[in-house]
Amino acid sequence: MTQQRLKLLAIDDTPTNLMMLGRALAPDFDLQIATSGAKGLELAIEAPPDLILLDVMMPEIDGFETCRRLKADPRSQAIPVFFLTALSDGESEARGLALGAADYITKPINVAIARQRISNFLEREGLRKEVEAQRDRLATLVAELERAEGELSIAAVAFASQNGMVITDPKGVILRVNQSFTRLTGYSAAEAIGRTPAVLKSGRHDDPFYQRMWNSLVEKGYWQGEIWNKRKSGQIYAELLTITAIVASGGITTHYVASFSDITEDKQAEAEIHRLAYYDALTRLPNRRLLQDRLGQALAAAARHGLYGALFFIGLDNFKTLNDTRGHDVGDLLLVEVAQCLRAQVREGDTVARLGGDEFVLLLDGVSGNADEAAAVAKEVGDKLREATSRPFSLDGQEYRCKLSIGVSLFAALDTVEELFKRADLALYQAKNAGRDRLRFFDPAMQAAMDLRGALESDLHQALALDQLRLHYQPQIDTAGRVIGVEALLRWWHPQRGLVSPNEFVPLAESTGLILPIGRWILETSCVLIKNWESDACTRSLQVAVNVSARQFRQADFVEQVKRSLKASGANPARLKLELTESVLLKNVEDTIAKMLAIKRLGVAFSLDDFGTGYSSLSYLAQLPLDQLKIDQSFVRKLPGARKEETIARTIITMGRELDMNVIAEGVESEAQRQFLEAHGCHAFQGYLFSRPLPVEHLTVFLQEADR
Repeated sequence: MTQQRLKLLAIDDTPTNLMMLGRALAPDFDLQIATSGAKGLELAIEAPPDLILLDVMMPEIDGFETCRRLKADPRSQAIPVFFLTALSDGESEARGLALGAADYITKPINVAIARQRISNFLEREGLRKEVEAQRDRLATLVAELERAEGELSIAAVAFASQNGMVITDPKGVILRVNQSFTRLTGYSAAEAIGRTPAVLKSGRHDDPFYQRMWNSLVEKGYWQGEIWNKRKSGQIYAELLTITAIVASGGITTHYVASFSDITEDKQAEAEIHRLAYYDALTRLPNRRLLQDRLGQALAAAARHGLYGALFFIGLDNFKTLNDTRGHDVGDLLLVEVAQCLRAQVREGDTVARLGGDEFVLLLDGVSGNADEAAAVAKEVGDKLREATSRPFSLDGQEYRCKLSIGVSLFAALDTVEELFKRADLALYQAKNAGRDRLRFFDPAMQAAMDLRGALESDLHQALALDQLRLHYQPQIDTAGRVIGVEALLRWWHPQRGLVSPNEFVPLAESTGLILPIGRWILETSCVLIKNWESDACTRSLQVAVNVSARQFRQADFVEQVKRSLKASGANPARLKLELTESVLLKNVEDTIAKMLAIKRLGVAFSLDDFGTGYSSLSYLAQLPLDQLKIDQSFVRKLPGARKEETIARTIITMGRELDMNVIAEGVESEAQRQFLEAHGCHAFQGYLFSRPLPVEHLTVFLQEADR
């Protein structure tokens, strides 16, 4: 079994120090780097390392302040910190240790000693954690045994109670029932034993309901709730059901014990049945059925009185992340808190409902006889809701700040319930798509945009077959002004819309899967161009760069696709360069490296596109068989003069040189940008300063003129 590599985070504002640490520690550890205290704090929270190497002397936020903030944050306070410093006075060392640092490594760094001290510390830390874990596991086993013994004792006493009782094996097969079970269900012990409780299913609950029940049993060891079941006679009845897992030592479930009572026998049960039918069980808010009824009444009132109303669809931003990171119990706490908060912000007669998940709905009727005034009131209410829920909620002892995305649709007499739901849902989609934490109104333009997207998707399915796709090529230039290659860029000439922006149709192609046949076409077309250029002296040495999407690269047969394209065209593999993004490379690194090496053996080169926009691990980057790093245009755009972007650009250039990769900058639009990049060691450029992307016939003219 391969031992998992430990992760280190190095925080140092000097790229040379980072490169030295990278070369020294990459064989033994996965190393991430940050060039400032602020970036280090961010990475420590996003991907907590096993140990942090922290430079003391840094601008803006020095090492002492960075350490203080790390130890003050519950998410990072347990991460050990080693200070890297040239300071040798005892006062500085005492200050660092008082802040919680585990050790000091003095500069200049003795690499062998530093590596051994880090390894020794992490080995001791691992042993300490293992001892604590074993102690916790032992305590848990003792507690579980005591709980199981107690539950068995209680079950034995309670088995003769007036509640129906069922004992099953771990697979749900009934082993034993009591007399009350027979009285309540009509099934005798002989009829029930050997079957499962599914014999009582009423048909009123869907599969997800039972899945949630079993998930709770597996995760918590119990489930309690209200359920509709059916007697042997066929009569539907409501029962309050509690199921408890009996867990033996070792954590193995041996039995399930269920206890239930008929809650249809008194007037309180009648009210409960109504609640089950019309209200959400968690938040006690009206559910979809009751909301639709009230919305129908509101539409009738709008017809009688000539007043506008408003329907709000409300979504909790990043709710899934909360559920995934802190569990569904905490997510449920937030839903209850938000429900109470929303209810407190509106009028007594207004309806706040929950549709399910993190979706809430607010219905305001009788707002105004004027559409503009109704819209203004709706916006005021929406802003009030967002402000009220922005306060921190206390969830299981921790604060959480909730943001809302809201979609609003005004309604009048002639609207329908179905149409209103659709409009408000579209408006909510628009609010989330615009960046979340905002309110959006539905209007015909929004519907038109959705219709246009649908039509565009339909047309895109035909674009390749109808020969509407084109490749334009943007020249890549060296410091002497020579053209050294081109990048193939996709364009779509639509018969009615003309040139469609790649920003519109490329994401659409990705989401629909059309990027796969389109990507193959781009690769094949580029290989044919390389072959055609072999006969011309001014083009035979040029390299053609082809962008490969994440979805395309992750196909199992992608290597074979490249082989087939080269073989079918007869193109020289050395003239083909595949451009990949960081997101492609850092998912399933082993598979990525294997594919890249197979393609490299063909003679094809690789470039890392948009470099610097993600969080590449230095150790991973050193393993990847890359030939080129491309500085993203978002950094180039602010050169020269922007300190942060200048530092990033210099770091990327230095990194490329240290890893024996050439570096190219994209988006170069001014001579000042080119001069800055060249002065710091970047020797290849691409951008409007030299040429826009050109169709192949115009590119030929450009190359001929450049060759003169």
